[in-house]
Amino acid sequence: MSPVIPFVVAVDGPAGSGKSSVSKAVARRLGFGFLDTGAAYRALAWHVEASGVDTDDAASVVACLDSFDYRIGTDPAGYAVHVGDIDVTDAIRDPQISAVVSAVARVPEVRRHLIELFRAIMATVDAPGIVAEGRDITTVVAPDAPVRILLTASEAVRMGRRSAELAGSSAEAAGEQLRKRDAADSKVVDFMTAADGVTTVDSTELDFDQTVDAVLGVIRAAQPVVAPER
Repeated sequence: MSPVIPFVVAVDGPAGSGKSSVSKAVARRLGFGFLDTGAAYRALAWHVEASGVDTDDAASVVACLDSFDYRIGTDPAGYAVHVGDIDVTDAIRDPQISAVVSAVARVPEVRRHLIELFRAIMATVDAPGIVAEGRDITTVVAPDAPVRILLTASEAVRMGRRSAELAGSSAEAAGEQLRKRDAADSKVVDFMTAADGVTTVDSTELDFDQTVDAVLGVIRAAQPVVAPER
């Protein structure tokens, strides 16, 4: 008997577009798994810094891959990120990690290594499908996914959302961090323009629930039989 291949929903988009929160909500509604690919890059950045390595030294970053024991859950209702025996779920969201993760993520060897990891996780998820979100999911990691979505919003709206997420952070500081992250990551992958076959969902004028419904609508249109809600 051939193995059942999980149904993959790939969600791409810029910082502050709501990729993670929307993808988790969609996965919960469908009974799918959820994969936050950005967490792996953040976890590696954390591991590199914890190892005393300069994140701007590409060769040293690549060397850290040998000792990078990474695990992440795929339960959208609550998952943990581990490096070895250390739970880094909260630590990888620290602004210090946000400031250096792009330097790690743009190393080609790192991307190749983690892309294979993402594909393995998606293929073996214990669920009928998985919603995977990240910068290049729709074009590089899962270009053959049956549903590929670019989730975006205006820069002003994304800045406001990111500011609300960061306690004690002003809109200006949040906006500057968002712009820097987008500028750095755009040197590696184009996540602002939908590739052929990718559906754009613009949430500029939508609230959270409306955005989730819009994404679910795209999935239903592509494959109604896999999208009964729980």
